[in-house]
Amino acid sequence: MNKEQEFLGLIEKHKGILYKVSRMYSDDDESREDLYQEMLYQLWRSFSSFKKESQFSTWMYRVALNTAITSLKKEKKSPKLVALDHQISMTENESSADRMELFYKAVQQLSKIEKAVVFLYLENYSHKAIGQQLGLSEGNARVRLNRAKNKLKEILKNIEV
Repeated sequence: MNKEQEFLGLIEKHKGILYKVSRMYSDDDESREDLYQEMLYQLWRSFSSFKKESQFSTWMYRVALNTAITSLKKEKKSPKLVALDHQISMTENESSADRMELFYKAVQQLSKIEKAVVFLYLENYSHKAIGQQLGLSEGNARVRLNRAKNKLKEILKNIEV
């Protein structure tokens, strides 16, 4: 199997990671697609440096999160237009897709590190593994996760009003 086929196979197997990262770090379809493409580009660019000392998915998370954070830094430097119609109404019979959309809107309000901690937690990483991925101690990862969860609860509570 050549390098390109190997890469495409691994990407296909783990493409959900890219989708989730782009959802957490981008708030509209166009910027999500741009971020997704940028993450793919960065993964391909650095694929030759993947030493297979860790699982591909672990390495992929790292590249994807770093790309998303770098993208956010670039985005903050350029002016952004904000729509005034961000009123979100909740109903009793909302679908799970609506709930997920609401969740992703709430996640947009978290800091970069909080987003990364929540993302890794949702991917069933242990506190120790989250710490290792983000360069934090296990205890610090646990504290940051709890703070991020509480912050999300507050954001969601305010949105539901």
